Amino acid sequence: MAKPEADILTIEELSKYLRVSKSTLYKLVREGRIPSQKVGRHWRFHKDNIDRWLGQDKERRGHRGE
Repeated sequence: MAKPEADILTIEELSKYLRVSKSTLYKLVREGRIPSQKVGRHWRFHKDNIDRWLGQDKERRGHRGE
């Protein structure tokens, strides 16, 4: 069984998971384009929500023929 904390990612962990820079993630957060939650001064990301978000993005690109 996976640890519950493995289901919640920090900005650093998400950066590695998505293979994008932290600055890109902060930009997506500011624009409201990525599912996130602020806890105090820190951003947290539910892995399941990120995986769904990635799937939705893939579907949108497929509909545009990219």
